[in-house]
Amino acid sequence: MFRFFSHSKCYLQVKRVLQGREQAPWPAHHVAAAQKGSFSTIPVDRSSRSDLWPKDVGILALEVYFPSQYVEQVELEKYDGVEAGKYTQGLGQRQMGFCSAHEDINSLCLTVVQRLVERSHLSWDSIGRLEVGTETIIDKSKAVKTVLMQLFQDSGNTDVEGIDTTNACYGGTASLFNAADWVESSSWDGRYALVVCGDIAVYATGNARPTGGAGAVAMLVGPNAPLALERGLRGTHMENAYDFYKPNLASEYPVVDGKLSIQCYFRALDQCYAVYRKKIQSQWQKEGITKPFTMEDFQFIIFHTPFCKLVQKSVGRLLLNDFLAAPKPDTESGVYKGLQNFRGKKLEDTYSDKDVEKAFQKASLEIFSQKTKPSLLLSSRNGNMYTPSVYGCLASLLAQCSAQQLAGSRIGAFSYGSGLAASLFSLQVSQDAAPGSPLDKLVSSLSDLQTRLDSRKCIPPEEFAQIMKLREDTHHLANHTPHGSKDNLFPGTWYLQQIDDKYRRAYARKPL
Repeated sequence: MFRFFSHSKCYLQVKRVLQGREQAPWPAHHVAAAQKGSFSTIPVDRSSRSDLWPKDVGILALEVYFPSQYVEQVELEKYDGVEAGKYTQGLGQRQMGFCSAHEDINSLCLTVVQRLVERSHLSWDSIGRLEVGTETIIDKSKAVKTVLMQLFQDSGNTDVEGIDTTNACYGGTASLFNAADWVESSSWDGRYALVVCGDIAVYATGNARPTGGAGAVAMLVGPNAPLALERGLRGTHMENAYDFYKPNLASEYPVVDGKLSIQCYFRALDQCYAVYRKKIQSQWQKEGITKPFTMEDFQFIIFHTPFCKLVQKSVGRLLLNDFLAAPKPDTESGVYKGLQNFRGKKLEDTYSDKDVEKAFQKASLEIFSQKTKPSLLLSSRNGNMYTPSVYGCLASLLAQCSAQQLAGSRIGAFSYGSGLAASLFSLQVSQDAAPGSPLDKLVSSLSDLQTRLDSRKCIPPEEFAQIMKLREDTHHLANHTPHGSKDNLFPGTWYLQQIDDKYRRAYARKPL
């Protein structure tokens, strides 16, 4: 694994960020402090000049964790007695990862954070903010973030800001925004921010169970990133809806209105895309660019993925938005060929219109194949991870493209959380794809994703159902030791050892 986050390089990076600003009056003792590696003594005064913001704040490193066992969706179709293709063709799912009795939200996040820090050769005291996005609540008071602080214990670093953020599948995106905003704020002390998204998506027996999954993603956030968040380009939509929610705190299972949830997802996508287009076109006008923004201006597009078929429909949905917004779309040739009969449609009237859905899904098939399909590797083979879902799609895209293919591209990202909260934002990929560049190292760090998926153990549906029943029966038990073997866990995985009579949880790590 690469070592571009070594202590010395980290400090040099901070020094460059602070010194590489025109007319920035940094006293000599502050520069000396940076050279000695004292993050906390470096001031970041950007009160009077917007160009003093750190440059290209975004994702420096990314790590993924998913369970070591899975069930085949085609076998689950047979076990559940549904028609062949219902889960595989209808939902677009191949496999579904699931957790053993020894894994909970804390262990998932412990594992992915430890893995990111170790593989990136980070020091624990180089992290100044840690945020967790999750909807998997095992304690109504104690945050997952506080459990993760045990990883910092030996370093003595307790000066770590941030806490958990919860709103269905949106918490990870809110945490990423918070982390980036911290780096660009007067509170930043020069250290990295770390964002963790993790969830265990489980459903009661029935037609929703195949849309489950589990996993965690950790992202290192800082300046001079190979994946920079484009400043000022976020389209957000929020409203009150009961499409998916978890009112029964004694159960892991949600209450789901599937039809309403899909309508909410599409409506949020429409609204976020409209706001994003307005903002980027405003930026372009200031630069003398007058053309309208369309989906073609994204080289890649990733989505929160409850199931893969919904994402394919969402690409068609964006094409519908472009079509209805175009002053004079060419319906005789090109991507809009044959769509003239839909010209008079209104977006708000099309959420349940199957003719519109089929027509634009077909018209956007090539766009989907080029811009989005590569991002669905993890979603199709591991399932819905909730908060990490869209970032698992980002990892999949990076794992299946070369640095040269990604360099200079704009990646659109749509994040949705029921209830509801949603944002469409974009990442600008660095132009530098040279060997050893930050982009090359980031892409290389995820090159083993396919191999890791292939190394999991396939579990028969009957055994999967037994494990799910055991999770249901032991959920929130006190004075409890998890049942079953830990042998199937990946090396280096954190796992739950014991819950005592006061509900305090103890964890251990499987040797590497």
